[in-house]
Amino acid sequence: MPLDQIDVDRLGPEPQEQEMTFLEHLEELRWHIIRSLIAVVGLGIVLFLFQGWLFDTVIFGPTKADFFSYRFICNLSNSMGLGDVMCFTPPDFPKIATGFGEPFIMAIKVCFVMGLIIAFPYVLWEFWTFIKPGLYAKERRAARGMVGICSGLFIMGVLFGYYIISPFAVNFLAGYEIPGVQNTPTMSSFINYMIMFTAPAGLIFELPIIVYFLSKVGLVTPEGMKKYRRHSIIGVLVLAAMITPPDVVTQFLIGIPLYVLYEVSILVSARVNRENEEF
Repeated sequence: MPLDQIDVDRLGPEPQEQEMTFLEHLEELRWHIIRSLIAVVGLGIVLFLFQGWLFDTVIFGPTKADFFSYRFICNLSNSMGLGDVMCFTPPDFPKIATGFGEPFIMAIKVCFVMGLIIAFPYVLWEFWTFIKPGLYAKERRAARGMVGICSGLFIMGVLFGYYIISPFAVNFLAGYEIPGVQNTPTMSSFINYMIMFTAPAGLIFELPIIVYFLSKVGLVTPEGMKKYRRHSIIGVLVLAAMITPPDVVTQFLIGIPLYVLYEVSILVSARVNRENEEF
């Protein structure tokens, strides 16, 4: 058989000039990790230099009445002829630091978490360049554009958590009162909640990608996902309750996109299933 008629999908990974040993693979992985850490640390240092803007505009943004989400919802309410029914702003509350080095430690924590979020596409690309040479030709084609898709979904999830979950959560938690108790949150608790509202949302938005790979190896099928659709609704509500405050509105705000992602994942699984049958 001529060489050009050989099915390249049955060929192994891309040929290497010299077969790498296990230690050489570890050395290569080490450099991928080092470059990723350099990117995260570098962005963290840059953000630390602009920490005044970072905290005032980004971190404490949802605590201000002129935050984008509050203005958008209020304008939407007025444009729908509902007046100020949907308009709301967070209560004014102070953020205090109780520990001696808490402001400095929190500044470092925020800068490097933000650095990781911003550098996520590059970190993902480093991981992809490490595993790509070991994939078959069909696997490389199937995963084409995966870095961009994963990065886009992650950023969308983070933005969703920041602009949708955070305003409602801050408004509920800061405004919740118990008689005889003054609600004065510490700086560390506020920042930890902000991280909880955003970073997990970015990971949750990766659900279609996870389903894609699970469908590739046959662990997930569209029929199975359709069969357990009702169970997924309960799971979505439970997950939404775990990552949001006990506010029904906020839980539905995260629950609805989660269910939409589940339905999209069914379509993704069905497409992968068709490709597997054709192969």
